Amino acid sequence: MDKKFDRLISLVSVQKATDLYLSPGNYPAIRIDGRVNYLEKEALVDRNDLRKWLESFLSEKKIKMLDDDFQVDFSLEYNQGTQPTRFRGNAFFQKGNLSVVLRLIPDKIKKLSELNLPETIYSFVEKSQGLLLIVGPTGHGKSTTLASLIDYLNSQKAFHIVTIEDPIEYIHSSKKSLVEQREIFQDAKSFKDALRACFRESADVILLGEMRDLETISIAMTAAETGHLVLATLHTNDAVQTVDRIVDVFPPYQQNQIRYQLSNVLLGVVSQRLIQRTGGGMIPAVEILVCNRAVSNLIRQNQTHQIPSVIETSLAEGMIGMNRSLSDLVKKGEISLEDAKNYSTDINSLNLLLSQ
Repeated sequence: MDKKFDRLISLVSVQKATDLYLSPGNYPAIRIDGRVNYLEKEALVDRNDLRKWLESFLSEKKIKMLDDDFQVDFSLEYNQGTQPTRFRGNAFFQKGNLSVVLRLIPDKIKKLSELNLPETIYSFVEKSQGLLLIVGPTGHGKSTTLASLIDYLNSQKAFHIVTIEDPIEYIHSSKKSLVEQREIFQDAKSFKDALRACFRESADVILLGEMRDLETISIAMTAAETGHLVLATLHTNDAVQTVDRIVDVFPPYQQNQIRYQLSNVLLGVVSQRLIQRTGGGMIPAVEILVCNRAVSNLIRQNQTHQIPSVIETSLAEGMIGMNRSLSDLVKKGEISLEDAKNYSTDINSLNLLLSQ
């Protein structure tokens, strides 16, 4: 691999960055503590070099996908020294030129406590079946939380765990469990094909990198109904939007049936945001919904707008609202009031919690 790119990749680790941005004609850039910083001491990114670099490690199939679809997801394991460095990447065209974004995948899978997440989240994966959803915007730690939960199960239970990802991010070595990881376009044609195959693979736990369409969501709920523990992600902002998004994917004539099915299989929803920490680094704020009897009834009755009230009155069950999480972080001095307000969807409610 080109020495210039060797150096840039090494800088990501040295600078404790999360992302590397390579855009032709611009300086390389890295993201540190949520902010993008140009590396102005480095050479400008050359488009020809970038293409050669991609062709040096992407398969012919991935290169064809890039040229046909104008974008492609990939994973990259880069051996530098004794410890390989792993990235999740996306190559895409903009203004007719190739650009690449690489996200660093930490080599160590952390426990929830090390991620500053409530350990009560482990209680969801103690269930033998059902659907747990980890939601939030891109880049806010969903994959890291899922990896922590899978590692917990792998260490504690004698299960068959199948992960379905695009691309594979964290690598899991089998411990007490047998863990098998399938990458879309390499090991399976699509999420729905790989998910359907899990019924014939005697899987106990299924990690689904993303619930992307109606058919995948439908199969995931059927899997959760039929003895599987399913962990999945959605790009939604909170628990209410998550439930509504799943229902709204289906045609109107099916929605009542889907509400009933979802109310029976849903274990909970964890929504998270990574926020800049006052002392440096990032810390998560979380909303946790536990699908108890009251929540199940609200889903069935299409009364999801009442779910936030249930969350606020169910602290003893391990639930927490995003505003309460933000408020707690401000009171502990972990995040600034300004950042808390930026991530709050109800400033009045946040101010009330801060005054208590």
